[in-house]
Amino acid sequence: MQIVYSRVSTATQSLLRQRHILTEAGLLVRTEGVAEGFQPADGVLLFEDPATTSKIPALDRPAFGKIAAKAHPGDTLTVSELFRLCRDLLDIHAVRNWCQARGVALRVLSGPLSNFHDLAAGDATTAVIINVITAVGQFQRDIQNELTVEGIAAAEAEGRYRGRPPALTGERVEEVRSTYTQRGTSIAALARAHGVSRAAIRTALSDLLPDQGHPGHPQSS
Repeated sequence: MQIVYSRVSTATQSLLRQRHILTEAGLLVRTEGVAEGFQPADGVLLFEDPATTSKIPALDRPAFGKIAAKAHPGDTLTVSELFRLCRDLLDIHAVRNWCQARGVALRVLSGPLSNFHDLAAGDATTAVIINVITAVGQFQRDIQNELTVEGIAAAEAEGRYRGRPPALTGERVEEVRSTYTQRGTSIAALARAHGVSRAAIRTALSDLLPDQGHPGHPQSS
């Protein structure tokens, strides 16, 4: 049995992007007359956590309780992107342990871990690569947070900071960064998709963008 899990953090966010990825993998099918036009393919169970923050550990979320009641040895738990399921390394290992205890495989469809047939495999190589990739992702988020704090401090020192909240926060930032790095989506397309300015997208991607002063890149205005 294929078990599919999807999640977004707030009621204003859409599951549509995840559903498209799952449809491309053959786990969902487009249908007419069905809510939002998608339904599970044959042999697939779909569980969703709408408006559920990633601060809640995966195993404590409502949909995961339903998954636990349905999962059997030999099943595969699939997510479109790892951050939809797990927030950090501790959460990933908790889910891996849960899968291993029940004989359930774990699969991610996009991102650097998508080449693994089973992320819950107990071999040392899988564990090491998961640790490294997750640690790098956490490092990038920490650097982004640090740059944001430093930027605010500098602006406050110059009397330029008025405390306007950022256009993108939390998991919307993670989604922008994931889409940019994994799919190469342009800044303009990301701005349209998220309904924000290009400047807001550049802020979310500040540590990933090439040096604006480097030859071949336009100077920022």
